[in-house]
Amino acid sequence: MLTFVWLVVVVAGFFALAYIDAAGWLWSLGIALVLALGWSIHVIPAALALLFGVGLIVLAIPLNVPALRRSLVSDGVLAVFRRILPQMTATEREAIEAGTVGWDGDLFSGRPDWAKWLAVSAPSLSAEEKRFLDEECEVLCGMVSDWETTHIYRDLPPVVWQYIKDKGFLGMIIPREYGGLGFSAYAHSQIIAKLASRCSATVVTVMVPNSLGPGELLLHYGTDEQKRYYLPRLAKGLEIPCFALTNPYAGSDAAAIPDVGIVCMGEHQGKQILGLRLTWEKRYITLGPVATLLGLAFRALDPEHLLGKAEDLGITCALIPTGHPGVIIGRRHMPLNAVFQNGPNFGQNVFIPLDWVIGGRPMIGKGWRMLMESLAAGRSISLPSLSTGMAKMVVRATGGYARVRSQFNTSIGRFEGIEEPLARMGGYLYSMDALHQRVASAVDRGEKPAVISAIAKYHLTERGRSIINDAMDVAGGKGICLGPSNFLGAAYMQVPVSITVEGANILTRSLIIFGQGAIRCHPHVLKEIVAAHDEDRERASIAFDEAFFGHVGFALSNFARTLVLGLTGSHTAPAPDAAPETCRYYQQLTRFSAALAFLADVSMGVLGGALKRKEKLSARLGDVLSYLFLCSTVLKRYEDEGRQQADAPLMHWAIWDAMFKAQTALEGVISNFPNRIVAALMRRTVFPLGRPYVVPSDRLGHEVARLLIEPSATRDRLTAGMYLPKSETDVLGMIEAAMAATISAEPIEARIREAQKAGRFSVTVGEDRAAAAHLAGIINAEELGSVRRARRLLEQVVRVDDFAQDLGASEARPVGTAAPPATARREAA
Repeated sequence: MLTFVWLVVVVAGFFALAYIDAAGWLWSLGIALVLALGWSIHVIPAALALLFGVGLIVLAIPLNVPALRRSLVSDGVLAVFRRILPQMTATEREAIEAGTVGWDGDLFSGRPDWAKWLAVSAPSLSAEEKRFLDEECEVLCGMVSDWETTHIYRDLPPVVWQYIKDKGFLGMIIPREYGGLGFSAYAHSQIIAKLASRCSATVVTVMVPNSLGPGELLLHYGTDEQKRYYLPRLAKGLEIPCFALTNPYAGSDAAAIPDVGIVCMGEHQGKQILGLRLTWEKRYITLGPVATLLGLAFRALDPEHLLGKAEDLGITCALIPTGHPGVIIGRRHMPLNAVFQNGPNFGQNVFIPLDWVIGGRPMIGKGWRMLMESLAAGRSISLPSLSTGMAKMVVRATGGYARVRSQFNTSIGRFEGIEEPLARMGGYLYSMDALHQRVASAVDRGEKPAVISAIAKYHLTERGRSIINDAMDVAGGKGICLGPSNFLGAAYMQVPVSITVEGANILTRSLIIFGQGAIRCHPHVLKEIVAAHDEDRERASIAFDEAFFGHVGFALSNFARTLVLGLTGSHTAPAPDAAPETCRYYQQLTRFSAALAFLADVSMGVLGGALKRKEKLSARLGDVLSYLFLCSTVLKRYEDEGRQQADAPLMHWAIWDAMFKAQTALEGVISNFPNRIVAALMRRTVFPLGRPYVVPSDRLGHEVARLLIEPSATRDRLTAGMYLPKSETDVLGMIEAAMAATISAEPIEARIREAQKAGRFSVTVGEDRAAAAHLAGIINAEELGSVRRARRLLEQVVRVDDFAQDLGASEARPVGTAAPPATARREAA
């Protein structure tokens, strides 16, 4: 019995010390106490206890004295580590080290500090930013439509281009001192979301100059002279910028671009100067066909050593006026029937001065780091905000359509088959809005969220795709017939563009999120890698020793925490002072955070460099990190918005869905782990009592679907910030009016049906039942008008456009009673 008690003490002590990630001296003290206890109760013979005690002293002293520990242990490990560590190119290292680590680091630690996360202030707009959204942005949305730009103009109308330039839309990120609007990242994201809810060509035209491109790069890296000249011109729209990175043979592997610039002497403005002779071929360059200023990425080479000893200087970025001799702007691409300006450009032996390099001569070869750091900010805002804005329009319009469209005398939104996609749409949108707002506010706090921006780009564009696919299923024939009254067609066709650009989603998921996150977010891995590449042996020894033994403690701690939290159902995890209905979510997220850290360490330890090639495992580990971050933003939104109980179904659905998917990803890693013995141990550690999450319940999905088809403050909050036209001649305004009219007429229609069943009046086939009810005194004239208004609006909502057979697509005019083009509305106004 005493032996059993002693063994329990040993095991409990081990897990307790590991759980708190105890210091080395505490481990030594704990082992000494266990040995003393075993000797005192005669579980361990005196001689054996003495032998163990001597061994403890022999091991404890060197392991707790850093200088001895380095010479006896960590220097040898460092030598092995250097031999097995995969080679890292300069571009790989720059990509990994670019940006900053924020809440993603907490989630990777296994110990997220929820109080710190919830204490972050909610994003807000200044008075000027709000005014711009309510006025200039509202006016711009009213000037355009997807149908007009795509099928009539094949571009933005000239008056719209001029409005965008005059009102400063192209200079939102440029400081006021240079003539720009100087808006916050949060305001920038809200403007992009609102424009995206209206017209793809408009939002892309505004988005690109404020994302990765000459303006962003000039702000951070340009010389004072470059800033003074170009930034005011960019802010006023006197220059239209584009940035050319993608080569036909270097898409995802952008660092391998074959475009080159040879350092040489050449003639410029009648003088012989030192410069670069460029040869390039680019494609998919947004705003390229209309750009006046070309930002160009190329590899700088110095074969004659005119700048120094190195020949390959690295990726470099330069600014070139598109009118410069030798610059060829190609014809337009047509990306899935979207008409934002996009096309190729070329150059053969084009000579430019060194002064045209962004940042001047000192920044030659620094282009890849410039791009990686700037991409974190732009990717945090552009496509996440675009996808969220588009999703708001789709969700609100589809919810309204599902409310007014009926079959079998029932609104289709009340059928369970329709409730299922509606629930997905509502839950996904709630999480999308939470994520895109929090990432933008992180940029405002000075972060350059490299990993989080990849999470936002991947998951928000994918959720946007899911929402539009579900919406098309709900709309049926209404969604597949193009025309001014189709509110889904443009989004459905163009959503793959967002999936593809700024880092293709397959690449982002399988290589970047975990591949970069495991190194950047892990508290010790990057330090170990840096130490292994440090040529200063003494400094490397000290740094590696600290990182390595910190890593050992970190791994033991997360192993213990994962098992203990699994056995206790995470009830032992701390929870912040938050809403009672969310307390368990924080505890479960902490458990999954520990499990992620544990599986990541096991995967890196067992597979080593081979993990880089195990893209499916890497993708699943990245999914866990992504869903933990997604849940974090959902809970933060719920707190920031005052714990709106009416919104709770959206919050609960989003959490259950994401946590079930995180759980599935953990299971996917374990089930496919190459070493089956290790996999079995991982499963027993991560899921000792089974898996806690299932898919969101049908009851919860029913509640979410109801929120989309009924007018409410919740529905307004869910779609807040989108452009909502007030005119019934616009398809979205028409759906809103039809929804209100339908709800108003429903009790009147019910009374008419009851009266007819009771035999109080009768109608023949084809006769107006409401008119007959009015003649019979069942309803009054006002009620008859209400019913007729609802029916008239319903007829307009369900109608689809048709066209004269002899008209080409660009000249098409609807012959049905669809909404007139926006130009006609402007002229009428």
